[in-house]
Formats: sequence, structure tokens, C-alpha cells
Amino acid sequence: MTDKPTKPATRVVEAGRKREWTSVPGGKGAVVNPPVWRASTHLYEDIADLAGGRPNEDGHFYYGRRGGPTQWALADALTSLEPGADGTELFPSGVAAIACTLLAVLRPGDELLVTDNAYEPTRNIALSMLRQFGITARPFDPLAPDGLANAITDATKAVMLESPGSLTLEVCDIPALASLARERGILSIIDNTWATPLGFPALTHGCDVSVMSLTKHVGGHSDVMMGSASAAKPVINRIRRQAQFMGQVVSPDDASLALRGLRSMQVRLERSTQTALDVARWLDERPEVSAVLCPMLPGAPGHDLWQRDFSGGCGLFSFVLSDGLDVDARARLIDALDLFGIGFSWGGFESLAIPFDPAPVHTLRPWPPGIDTGSGLGVRLSIGLEDAEDLIADLAGGLDAMGAK
Repeated sequence: MTDKPTKPATRVVEAGRKREWTSVPGGKGAVVNPPVWRASTHLYEDIADLAGGRPNEDGHFYYGRRGGPTQWALADALTSLEPGADGTELFPSGVAAIACTLLAVLRPGDELLVTDNAYEPTRNIALSMLRQFGITARPFDPLAPDGLANAITDATKAVMLESPGSLTLEVCDIPALASLARERGILSIIDNTWATPLGFPALTHGCDVSVMSLTKHVGGHSDVMMGSASAAKPVINRIRRQAQFMGQVVSPDDASLALRGLRSMQVRLERSTQTALDVARWLDERPEVSAVLCPMLPGAPGHDLWQRDFSGGCGLFSFVLSDGLDVDARARLIDALDLFGIGFSWGGFESLAIPFDPAPVHTLRPWPPGIDTGSGLGVRLSIGLEDAEDLIADLAGGLDAMGAK
């Protein structure tokens, strides 16, 4: 590893590979990847060592629930990718990361404002689970000029952001929303899974906590479930303490899989982003499609903000079917696809397609403003690493199949 300042693509390769995690103490040479350290029990030198305690920080053996070198290497790597972060906490899923972060920063009587286009499990946590702890939550419109300002009350202590929004892919003005929250003494948390810190360093744009589902781009191979939360002190200390209260821990084997995926994340994102743009441009010309919701596409909703704030994208976007098409036609489209699997999640090497209807999971604004909502029937695509021409040919066959009954 180098101590010199490096660009993100280099940090993806170098981060989390401290010599003490890749070599034998006192020996020469090292391995490339931190080994998988499997351990529930950590040992102490003597009673004095046991009684003296060890710092509650990564890098200090204590007990398996606090992780070991493999988990520390992944957390260290993720922290180095998020400028402004002092630490990262790992969780067994992205949803666990969101839930634990919210419980760490909110108390009974507090209020959470959650963006109306948030990931559905995030909405469920906010609007349902938090009630059990005496915490209220309300959605706000992230695209309304005064949507957040008008929603804030004296009880508001945190705001949950996501950009682009889930399913409908709206891009909101995160720096402005985060700045407003900070002026009011409110913590801002963002689900930054879509862009990752490589495409949107959230803390440098004003957010206090950056949460990711590592299941997606970091894992990258559809074989690991994990989440993370990165923040500066003292917020990351609060999240760490809450995670320890709840016994949150990831296995070293899963951490090793995530580290493996991390090394190729930059090139996978670049490839899937370019392929997604090729597919999105093609769909934008199809008469069966009323709108393409891909913020990377010039002219699409949110493109100007995406161009201003983001340095990268990914392969996840949506499109809306034209008037005259129904749910059966949409089913024929998706069922006819050969290269697109039908499944939740995204960010892996394989392409996926799922149907969606935003009305059940959006409260204030089901679609981005200024688009032709057509039939109101959406399809979300996760573009993987296949050839763009092959994916386009597959989609062409699917669109043709909509006319066959």
C-alpha cells in the first residue's frame, strides 16, 4: 500500500491491504489479499491484558462480534473511498445498515423525514418499525422547491435521502437538502448504493452518513449480502455502539467476497454505465416506450443535476410503457427475455428486469415531473456486463412479444 494521495480507481485496488493484515509479523513478503481470519474467540496475553481492556476500534482484538482482520480490511477500504469519513460499520445487509443507523441517531419523541422516492424497505422501516420506538416519520417531496423546509418541525432530528430515487430514478439536489438540514441541526443520511462513493462522494456533498448495500456493486457477483454505514466522528461512534448493542456482525468469508468484488468495482461500473446508456438511447427511440428514466441520458429527468453533482453512474434505470399497453403485455415482454433474469437486487454481472408500479410505494409524487407517464407501467432494468448489442436484441424480442397474445 502507498501513503501517497491517490485517485479513487487506485484506492479501490490498494485500500484495506495494510501489511499487518497481509503478512507474517517479522517475516518478509506478503500476500495480495487479506486472508480470511475465522474466529469467534480472541485471546489475551494474561489477566492484566484482559483487565486492561482494548480500544473499541477496528484493529484491536476483543471478541469475534467486533470483527477481525478480514472485516477490518473491508471497513478500512470503504472508509478510504468515502472522503470525510472516519470509519465504516459493516452489517449483514443494506436494510440492516439503514435500520441500525436510524436507531443510532434517533430517540423516542424524535421525527424522521424520509424522501418520498426511497427504497421500499426504507419506507417500511421509517413509517412502521420506528413507531415501536416512539419515533415518528413522514415522507417529503425531494423535488418540491420547499419540500424539506416546509416539512421540518422542532422534533425533526434526521432526514433520509436517496438519489437517484428508487424505481423512478429522480435526482434531487442533495447538496442543497443536506445544507438545509445541517443549518437546522438535523443529520442527513443518504442511501448511496446507486452511485457509490466513486460516483458521488456523499460526505463531501454535505451528508452526514453514507449508507450502501454492499450486496450490489461492491459484491458485484450476486453471491453475498452485506451493508455499510460510513461517517465522521462522533456519528460513526454512535452507529458502531448501536450495532454492537444489536449484535450486528458480518462473517469473514462474506467480507472476503466483498473485498474481492471491490477491486473490480470501478471497471464494472464504467462498463455497465456505458452499456446502460447504449440501451437507454435505443429504448428512447422505441414507440412502445413513453419515457426512459435514466439520469445519465441527456434530456432525461434529473440529468442536469446528475451532470453537476455526479462523476459516475451505474447500470440501473427504468422505462415506462406507452399508452394502450397493459400488465399482461408487460408480462409478455419480461417473460420473453433470455439474457435478463427476473429477480430483485442489482449491481451484479448479469442483467435483470422486474416490473414495478410506483403508486403503492410513493405517497406524494408517483412519477418524476415532466415525463409522459404513458400506461403508468414501469420496467426496471439492471444492466450487467453482457454485450450491449446482445441486450438490445433481447429487448427487441421482448417488445415484439408484447403484441403476441
